[in-house]
Amino acid sequence: MMPHVVAERAALITGGSSGIGFSIAKALGDAGYAVTISGRREDKLRAAADDLRSGGLEINDVVAPADQEDALIRLVESHVEKYGRIDVLVNSAGVGIGGQLEGYDTKFIDMQLAVNIRSMIIVTREAMPYLKEAAKGNANGMAHVFNLASIAGRYGQPWLSLYAATKAAVANWTNGMHKEFQNEGIRFTALSPAFVETPMTEFAQTSGGVPGDKMIRPEDLSSAVLWLLQLSPNVRIPEIIFERVGDDLF
Repeated sequence: MMPHVVAERAALITGGSSGIGFSIAKALGDAGYAVTISGRREDKLRAAADDLRSGGLEINDVVAPADQEDALIRLVESHVEKYGRIDVLVNSAGVGIGGQLEGYDTKFIDMQLAVNIRSMIIVTREAMPYLKEAAKGNANGMAHVFNLASIAGRYGQPWLSLYAATKAAVANWTNGMHKEFQNEGIRFTALSPAFVETPMTEFAQTSGGVPGDKMIRPEDLSSAVLWLLQLSPNVRIPEIIFERVGDDLF
């Protein structure tokens, strides 16, 4: 089946309706990529897609709850049907639910494991044949996968211990995938920021813990993605840690 749009470069981004995923979608769109974004809430996703399209970007939006395998498989299928290729995959969907271990609801355990780890693995598995194909056809012989981890994954974190554990798994899995696919031109990088001013960190902003204007900007991460895409095939960055000025974490 021929793609609906003939794209020279295309990117698929989960969790692209806000925050870091949205910023990366805009940066890649501005750089000439056709972009598919996904999200759980249709109204929020459509608004984000319309915002990006208003800037002249080529955007496909697909509602795909990150805890539903069938929806994730359809997401990849929709992207390939629309654009015919995957040069960049960004696994940005994530959720963090704080709480003390005693009395912690099992549904919150399952949700974070499903969204933060399982969805990343499923989407990457489904996208891999197209990433390999793109790498073979690209002049630099590469395609890229960026996985959103967190600085919380570098150390134990009270009240967010499960979230931190899932993000440690993201960084570890990213490194393993590089070793598995490095000879086929697929470059994997984990992006591990401290607090970024997004809807996900509103709890920290409203509690008085960290003011929004003192947080890392989403554009800091999207700028890093653009830089990583310019590197030669002879270098690989397994993880970038974005520390926030003023934090003393280690």
